[in-house]
Amino acid sequence: MTFAGGLRGVNTQSWEDQTLIPHLAYSPGRLTRMPSAQSFPRRSARTQGFTLGAPRNFTVSGDGSSVLFLRSASGTDRRNALYSLSTTSGTEQLLADPSALQARETVSPEEQARRERTRERGSGITGYATDREVAQAVFALSGQLFLVDVRAAEVRELPARQPVADPRLDPDGNAVAYLSGGELRVISTDGSGDRALAVPDSDNVTWGAAEFIAAEEMNRYRGYWWSPDGTAILAARVDETPVSHWYLGDPADPSRAPLPMRYPAAGEANAEVALALFSLGGDRTDVEWDRTAFPYLVAAHWSGHGSPLITVQSRDQRTQLVLAVDPATGATAEIHRDTDPHWVEIKPGWPAWNRRGELVRISAQDGAYRLVVGDQPWTPTTLQVRAVLDIADDVLISASEDDPAEIHVYRVTAEGAHRVTDTPGVHTATRSGQVLVIGTADFDEPRTRFRVHVGEQQVAEVSSRAEDPGVALNVELLRLGERRLRSALLLPSGYRPEHGKLPVLLDPYGGPQAQRVLARQQGYLTSQWFADQGFAVLVTDGRGMTGRGPDWDRAIAGNLAGPPLEDQVDALHAAAQQRPELDLDRVAIRGWSFGGYLAALAVLRRPDVFHAAIAGASVCDWRLYDTHYTERYLGNPNDDPAVYEANSLMSDAAKLDRPLLLIHGTVDDNVVLAHSLRLSAALTAAARPHTLLPLPGVSHMPTDESTTENLLLLQVDFLRRTLPAAK
Repeated sequence: MTFAGGLRGVNTQSWEDQTLIPHLAYSPGRLTRMPSAQSFPRRSARTQGFTLGAPRNFTVSGDGSSVLFLRSASGTDRRNALYSLSTTSGTEQLLADPSALQARETVSPEEQARRERTRERGSGITGYATDREVAQAVFALSGQLFLVDVRAAEVRELPARQPVADPRLDPDGNAVAYLSGGELRVISTDGSGDRALAVPDSDNVTWGAAEFIAAEEMNRYRGYWWSPDGTAILAARVDETPVSHWYLGDPADPSRAPLPMRYPAAGEANAEVALALFSLGGDRTDVEWDRTAFPYLVAAHWSGHGSPLITVQSRDQRTQLVLAVDPATGATAEIHRDTDPHWVEIKPGWPAWNRRGELVRISAQDGAYRLVVGDQPWTPTTLQVRAVLDIADDVLISASEDDPAEIHVYRVTAEGAHRVTDTPGVHTATRSGQVLVIGTADFDEPRTRFRVHVGEQQVAEVSSRAEDPGVALNVELLRLGERRLRSALLLPSGYRPEHGKLPVLLDPYGGPQAQRVLARQQGYLTSQWFADQGFAVLVTDGRGMTGRGPDWDRAIAGNLAGPPLEDQVDALHAAAQQRPELDLDRVAIRGWSFGGYLAALAVLRRPDVFHAAIAGASVCDWRLYDTHYTERYLGNPNDDPAVYEANSLMSDAAKLDRPLLLIHGTVDDNVVLAHSLRLSAALTAAARPHTLLPLPGVSHMPTDESTTENLLLLQVDFLRRTLPAAK
């Protein structure tokens, strides 16, 4: 598919008029062209990639009369407010405005850590929770607790102990549970009776919060769950005593003491996680399971259709159990077991009970991820189920069929799967009763559209205030090589073959699960900007990427270096066979996080193909990355250190003979700065020239406008200086 839209307000020169990269012009000592206030880098930084102002976090009321959501006031405002939309009139109402509640927002260290785990870049109201009927909502702002009467659109502060984190209403709306200072606490919605249900018995213990590994790698961002009747809470106790202390210091501020943090590196100890049930009167019942054999708490579910469910996993992730919990005794009973010779993949939305008391789960069977209800598969092997979205008499899922670049919503029953979304693109949904909110991102327009349906009828569309990127997207989705690698090729806007050959920039993530090649405009805007600087930009999802089934996922088992790099090379060569304008004598690669690892790996191991690389926040030594992610793919380094050596960049340092730019935030708590520093040290020891760009005060994802903008400009400048001249 090729999409070429009109230019709207930005970058209105035609491609051949731009004095950019066909000849890689460079003026030593400064950037060739400074950006204007309306340049793409400036606007992308100011709008956080054109995501500000877009509606998010939808909740449908129990009676279907309203839909709650978050949205900031404009495409440049980071402060999210809480809104409701009437499904009868289609009108929107502002429920809670953070600027009216707080003159200046403050963020506690605990809240900042939570935002890092969720990749939250906004401010204001970044999350909220409701009761069953969505008559009330609660949220935390600057460590204070606020309660919203949804029908009256009134907000009041509750006198909770501060700082407040992760507040959640009980299903009946009588009380609010929240976290503060490691405690799990409860306060009535009338403001009375604030008290602790669970108090840490040491400085290393917290109640009710997700530990680092759960939030970073398991997509479990919470650590407590209300009972359906609102009389009890299931809560996680996290003891970080066994976890090694690391120290996160910012070299740019030597007056500030390093921040101690617990980081469970591969092969080392994890936090110890246990569960207990608490009545609102404070009675405690410990939940029992073999925590030695199954130390990972993956998920929990508590509904009125059966006993509480928990999912636990072995350290090697090859065995995963679903256990039913007896609330009276804390005893558990195994009701399902998954095993896999490599690992059991975690998918969102399961396990859960349906209304008939049957277990709903996603299982890797017959070469597909299938929805299974009870003991019966409800989806065919032609569907790759990605997530369970809602469970009623049917099950609402997201899945891909013949094209992993498209994600659709399906209603599934025992009789089969019916596709709800019928246009090409990437779709998701939120549902309650007859009300369905469908989000659609596609190639027709840059913004995701959220449409509200009652039954089969669309009744409203939630307005977006996100800015239009004004980018003429020139992208073609391809299937390349013997493995039909899903790829996107972007050329400069207005490019024609007579303009001559183009240097090639590979722009992948390339690692497990985090898919980049999708049938939507979002995700390609920065790639298109690089293309408009005179590149052919190629984005490829290789083996290990989600959407193509269990065997595809597990093709990288024990080898994070080989298949991902091989797929990038194969896609490049296959694309060049189809498109002679790609100049294989001038090939660069850029990436961030795993993509940074892949970029550095490319110039170290395939200098015959790649002529320059930009590696941002890259994992350079897998021994320095966390347990759950790394051991899933490479095993435990204590059992087979040779695997880690084979996948490390360190032993290849002496091979570098291509330009390499390393970029890293100095306070990155996910991929710590030590990765790039150690690789730089190894390169220096081997007398291999390279460039290291530290980002003072920046964590894993830059959010500062000037940093974000100038990073794009500096990368283009690096490529202009280092790629060979056209022959």
